[in-house]
Amino acid sequence: MIGWLEGTVRHLNQRGHRFFVTIACSGIGYEVQLLPSTRQNIHLSHQLERWIHQVVSDDSLQLFGFESVAERDLFRELINVNGVGPQAAMALLDACGLDALIQALINSDVKTLCRAQGVGRKTAERLALELKSKLVDSSRTFRFEPTDGDQMPPDLIVTLETLGYESREIQAALQQLSNRGTPLEHADSEAWLRACIKLMSEPVP
Repeated sequence: MIGWLEGTVRHLNQRGHRFFVTIACSGIGYEVQLLPSTRQNIHLSHQLERWIHQVVSDDSLQLFGFESVAERDLFRELINVNGVGPQAAMALLDACGLDALIQALINSDVKTLCRAQGVGRKTAERLALELKSKLVDSSRTFRFEPTDGDQMPPDLIVTLETLGYESREIQAALQQLSNRGTPLEHADSEAWLRACIKLMSEPVP
């Protein structure tokens, strides 16, 4: 099972609304479907790494690539919902973004979910119905008290816990951000989320 790839971008290909890159790794080229919104940051001959979800069927093997483990894990939750395939899941992540998509599912925001190409109202309602309780139930009692001046998004902890991070590591990451004096006072929720995930992804010394 392929879970992660790092290599050189050898080819870019747009097929309708789908965006593919070929990543050369140790003499082998892997064609990976990425979110179209990431295309502007990807260039030929540049190094690229992605977390991978692999889909195997009788006649094909597909690779879907994501910038973070959190993004990949939410993709997996989406395709576990009956009637939601990989392309619909990719469209949801591309149209909404990670944090906004989680919040739309928790809040049953059907209008936001329907922004994704190919996702109609019935599918959006089913997604919210099946994932809302799962996402909310993952929350813990832990709460972080920000230092003066910090304006942490109120749903940040729930979002991180929903993505599988433990209360202990979330607390440590938020404390590190506070201790470093990271200038997130006026940052949006995506910036907070990225900063926390980056810290929690760093190897333990």
